Amino acid sequence: MLAPAAALVLWSLVVLQWMAVTRFSAIAKAKIDLSATPPGTRGQALEGVLPDQVMWKSHNYSHLMEQPTLFYPTVILIAILGASPIDVWLAWAYTGLRVVHSLWQVLVNTLPVRIALFMCSSFILTALAVRACLLAWGSGS
Repeated sequence: MLAPAAALVLWSLVVLQWMAVTRFSAIAKAKIDLSATPPGTRGQALEGVLPDQVMWKSHNYSHLMEQPTLFYPTVILIAILGASPIDVWLAWAYTGLRVVHSLWQVLVNTLPVRIALFMCSSFILTALAVRACLLAWGSGS
């Protein structure tokens, strides 16, 4: 049950590295002097400065730091309380959809497909959350 969560953590780190390499290459190509930026400048300041395709990686990394933060404790709860084969399948489905969502966002980034992938993964996460609640209430915890 924990393997899909570990895989999603690893995927998030892959996207982080992809984002960093892409962003720093684009910064060098644009001849942006990072030492001249004001203190406290954030990555969002690069919006409209770097090409959209470069920023897509950053957007997706941010997304991987949002909703999946609900996935991780849900998976841990289910693992502790007794995962069924369906729970494991749902966890892998969620992870797979998040990876496909990432690849779509960083490479193609058309909104209708991204929304569909996000909604499918959200429904799966909801099912996992309901399952975690049922297990917790059933165990008396």
